[in-house]
Amino acid sequence: MTHADGTRDGGEVADVSAPRPGAHAVVVGGGLAGVTTALALADAGVRVTLLEGRPRLGGLAFSFRRGDLTVDNGQHVYLRCCTAYRWFLDRIGGAGLAPVQDRLDVPVLDLDRPGGRRLGRLRRDPLPVPLHLGRSLATYPHLSLAERAGVGRAALALKGLDLADPALDDRDFGSWLAEHGQSPRAVEALWDLVGVATLNAVAGDASLGLAAMVFKTGLLSDPGAADIGWARVPLGELHDRLARKALDSAGVRTEVRTRVTALHRDGGGGWGVHIPGEMLHADAVVLAVPQREAYDLLPDGALDAPENLLEIGTAPILNVHVVYDRQVLAAPFLTALGTPVQWVFDRTEASGLKEGQYLALSQSTAQHEIDEPVATLRARYLPELERLLPRSRGAEVKDFFVTRERTATFAPAPGVGRLRPGARTKAPGLYLAGAWTATGWPATMESAVRSGVGAAGAALGALGRSRGLLPDFFEEAA
Repeated sequence: MTHADGTRDGGEVADVSAPRPGAHAVVVGGGLAGVTTALALADAGVRVTLLEGRPRLGGLAFSFRRGDLTVDNGQHVYLRCCTAYRWFLDRIGGAGLAPVQDRLDVPVLDLDRPGGRRLGRLRRDPLPVPLHLGRSLATYPHLSLAERAGVGRAALALKGLDLADPALDDRDFGSWLAEHGQSPRAVEALWDLVGVATLNAVAGDASLGLAAMVFKTGLLSDPGAADIGWARVPLGELHDRLARKALDSAGVRTEVRTRVTALHRDGGGGWGVHIPGEMLHADAVVLAVPQREAYDLLPDGALDAPENLLEIGTAPILNVHVVYDRQVLAAPFLTALGTPVQWVFDRTEASGLKEGQYLALSQSTAQHEIDEPVATLRARYLPELERLLPRSRGAEVKDFFVTRERTATFAPAPGVGRLRPGARTKAPGLYLAGAWTATGWPATMESAVRSGVGAAGAALGALGRSRGLLPDFFEEAA
């Protein structure tokens, strides 16, 4: 309820300003967060300028050319429960290019198993939660019978955690798992198998709050929540070409190769946004850039503790790319145990390769490998692929290269939750967006889109514009 003094119950200042005709918003950053913010603002009738320093949109989920191939900088996937990213795909007209599998099915190959069943699968049945995973867990060959039973008990305990409890952020997931009877093997073969890919951290280095959010939402909320989706085309087709087309159709002015050098408050209560050779005037500004860049642009007093942004750590992801002269992997993807190889994806069709097969290895938590020479990585991973994929043993390697994202995600360490700011700042008309802001999600495409919706919603309220066109998850995102 809004009171006569302009406050709501709980003391929050209400948005009571009249709509500003011709309002102009500047969004700084053309990653998923910035593109989302710009689209949401433009859809509500705001004039928007989007500024991106790189020559393309898409942020850390992009493509580039290597000879005849179109290569993604890294393999990105999402889950059916990622409602914000799915909305984004719909909004740019790309949903059909990044479909979700009909039913969760993840092949897991254990190279350390001397005999018997080396291949296991994590799959779901069309049953209610938690029965949808019961058969898969009961027959999972990479854990003992006692470990499988223990996983079930830990999952029920995890389901009972309150994600709104801030104390969860102060604990690490690994110690919680140990307290709930999880053996090191169970952590390796199940919990980290999922957690490393979604959190970019092993259980012992991850916030219990973020880990609980991932597992409760992905595996314990809805039977189909963890079904996996990925782009069947280069990421640049989605996050750059189709995104730019959607921005153009919405009337957004998009400028690439344009870096913002400073912000200042102007005399009329708006903002001056400095770019080389020009200064833009804006009623609202959204900084949708990495946390360190946001820190450099924030004016004094915009946050109570701006130094918190510099305390949000980062974590790298290494991607290994191998082109063979023949098909060596029959499945769309697989994951592995007993080897440095984590997840392997077939990117042949998406890359435009006409002969042979192109595999991409996504290596999270790559702190110890991110700066190693290509020759060292080649000597390590090609023999591992021969162990993993027998068909590769006689195949010719046509190309081998790596891509490195040294700051791929924020580090989901215990305590990171209190460092992540919300969309609003103390400077009127200035907002923040990015996967690193307080979305409740780890550093994923889903978090980036949610942050953009939240920032747009905050700006629309201050501009006196309706939030009615924002997607249904707005309240959660904000």
